[in-house]
Amino acid sequence: MSSEPSSEIAPKSETQLESGAVEESNFEDSLVSWNGADDPSNPHNWAKNKRWAHVIIISILALITNMAPTMCAPGIKSIAADLNITSTVVSTLAITLYVLGVAIGPLLMAPLSEKYGRVPIYHIANIIFIAFLIGNALSQSAAQFMVFRFFSGCAGGTPMALGGGTIADITTIEQRAISMALFSMGPLAGPVLGPVIGGFLAAGKGWRWTFWLLAILGGFFGIAAAIIMRETHPKVILERKAAHLRATTGNVNIRSKLDKPISPSQVFIQVLALPIKLLLTSPILLVISLYVSLVFGVMYLLFTTFTGVFEGQYGFSTSISGLVYLGLGVALFASMFIFNMLNGSVQAARMKAEGVKKPRPEHRLILMIWFSPCVGLGLFVYGWTAYYKVHWIVPIIGTALMGFGAFFVIMPAQLYLIDVFGSEAAASALGANNLLRYISSTFLPLAGPKMYQALNYGWGNSLLGFLALAFVPGPLLFYKYGERLRTKAATQSSG
Repeated sequence: MSSEPSSEIAPKSETQLESGAVEESNFEDSLVSWNGADDPSNPHNWAKNKRWAHVIIISILALITNMAPTMCAPGIKSIAADLNITSTVVSTLAITLYVLGVAIGPLLMAPLSEKYGRVPIYHIANIIFIAFLIGNALSQSAAQFMVFRFFSGCAGGTPMALGGGTIADITTIEQRAISMALFSMGPLAGPVLGPVIGGFLAAGKGWRWTFWLLAILGGFFGIAAAIIMRETHPKVILERKAAHLRATTGNVNIRSKLDKPISPSQVFIQVLALPIKLLLTSPILLVISLYVSLVFGVMYLLFTTFTGVFEGQYGFSTSISGLVYLGLGVALFASMFIFNMLNGSVQAARMKAEGVKKPRPEHRLILMIWFSPCVGLGLFVYGWTAYYKVHWIVPIIGTALMGFGAFFVIMPAQLYLIDVFGSEAAASALGANNLLRYISSTFLPLAGPKMYQALNYGWGNSLLGFLALAFVPGPLLFYKYGERLRTKAATQSSG
């Protein structure tokens, strides 16, 4: 960061000083911005290796915090026995309460990051995350377990809340898709990888070791983040540059071009109010968020059925039952590679067909339109083959189909919302999307035991499949009419 103000603040001429025109130009002359398009302090211009190091580390942090919701799922019977939990609803809540914390925690962390920068919040949240994981490992009662579970989720939601902003800080629109694909593997692969590891840990070392392992992983990569990561928020970087120039020049009028003189409490209100306002006024955001929340909630509901289906009906042991999550895992990793292969070529083909030079946000929806019906299809296959006790590989194939479709709902939805709402409102749009999907993931699974008791696995999963298929026309309509809706909304807001 340069300490010479001449390259950042325009000097005033003697004529201006003598004529008093300095009063008119003083405000613009005191604004600090980047030193041109190639300013090395702009995260967009960092070395490629440095930018990718940040993408990888936040993706790993997101993976670890998203392993936490389900890593203890294979050992839930042991947890219930040790902590005297007798209700199936409470034992389900013991798994999903973490996700409610993930929904609520970022409401505080996000405004703090606007004031103090992203990197300090990453580090503080990771320390809190580890502390409450240790609390879970040492819990002696259901109440202790639930409290520690919720607060570890509050801190664990931070990488997901800030990660999209960090990626936007360090990548251009052209580079963003592959970075977001890698980052999105956290919330998708984490809940799958967690039970695979947790099943063997619970069987071999006991359920408490699932939390000790998460704490160890969080600590190791937290140290790596402290070594590797630097501040990426442009507003914070320019404010620090302006503060340095004020100190070195004595000019107290120097301000960042991105400076917004609002208090943390005002930022907090904005973080709460803007997502809700966008949900209520934007049909695009509302429908896409409801679709994503349904898919995410159904995934967590399925996780709660695996123990009953594969241990109860197929006789799997606790350690082996964790492996059934690999069907989803393989599908999600395959989805990422297919997405990376198809995304650019499909977008280029549509641009050529429409005779445009820049991609439209609606181009992000094409892959969703193609593959999202796999969610419903996978639910039908899983439900009815589990009901009729067909060979265990067939319901696992059903979960793989569901996971494949889920990726092509969640990933295009995130990119579409970023493109539609732009850098100013994308964080709020994604915040609203995350809030709905994590609330759904917390409470939808609680309805699972009674639903399956009343409808059995066949009709219960068919009901969920029909709900998923009901949303399939949404992306089609937005692909056709989305640009008109966006134009209308922009006209109304400017008017």
